Amino acid sequence: MATQSPKPPSIAPARDSNGDSVVLERQTLKTKPPQMYKVVMLNDDFTPMEFVVRVLQEFFSKDREAATQIMLKIHLDGKGVCGVYSKDVAATKVDQVQDAAHQAGHPLQCLAEPVE
Repeated sequence: MATQSPKPPSIAPARDSNGDSVVLERQTLKTKPPQMYKVVMLNDDFTPMEFVVRVLQEFFSKDREAATQIMLKIHLDGKGVCGVYSKDVAATKVDQVQDAAHQAGHPLQCLAEPVE
C-alpha cells in the first residue's frame, strides 16, 4: 500500500461581488488581561486576632506588621482585602483559609470578589 503525502490546501484569492481579487487585511488579536479577584476576609466576634495574623502571614506571605494592619482593618471595618490574585489562585487562598479556620475550630470566613 503506497502512502501519499498530503497536499497543501489550495488557497483561492478572495473575490468581491464583481469577481475582482480582493486583498485581505491581517488583523492582530488583542487579548485582555485575566480578571483579577481580591481575597476578602470577614470579621467575626469569635476568631482570635492572633489567629488572623498567623493566617495572613502563612497564606498571604505578609510580614507581622502588614498582617497586623490588615487584621485591624478587618476588625474595625468588618472586612479587609488580603491580596489580589487571578481567579484560580484566589480560590485556592480562600480554600486554604477556610480549611485552616475549620481545623482550628474558628468560624473565620473568607471570599473572593472580582476587582472592579
